[in-house]
Amino acid sequence: MITKTYMAKKGEIASKWYLADVQGQVVGRAAVRIAVILMGKHRPTYTPNVDTGDFVIVINASKMKVTGGNKPKQRLFEHYTKYPGGRRAITHETMMADQPEKVIYEAVRRMLPKSKMGMAMITKLKVYAGNEHPHQAQAPEKLDL
Repeated sequence: MITKTYMAKKGEIASKWYLADVQGQVVGRAAVRIAVILMGKHRPTYTPNVDTGDFVIVINASKMKVTGGNKPKQRLFEHYTKYPGGRRAITHETMMADQPEKVIYEAVRRMLPKSKMGMAMITKLKVYAGNEHPHQAQAPEKLDL
């Protein structure tokens, strides 16, 4: 008897919305769990070439923590302006003070596939520094990290 493997097709999977409160969570550990949900690997119908992931709303991003004593001062976020000598670096500590949403956003983005599908997956991540978010109409389920 031959059994066929189920392969999801585009538009066949209904997406859910999850609400993740990351207050007091470690950045990397929370980012792993969020990336798995965005990719859809938590579902039994996961298909590598189809975006089967769900939407994730992250709140309280400004209250995340980092393990290690000197890590906030030593870890750098770098980007390049594409001009000679255009390397720009900012410490984790400064980034948490100025743009706390970007810290978790970058951690999750780097865990997703580096392709068009990865770019589509990251658009399903909504990050907010505080406790408020404008996605009440989607009735998100609480996500335990």
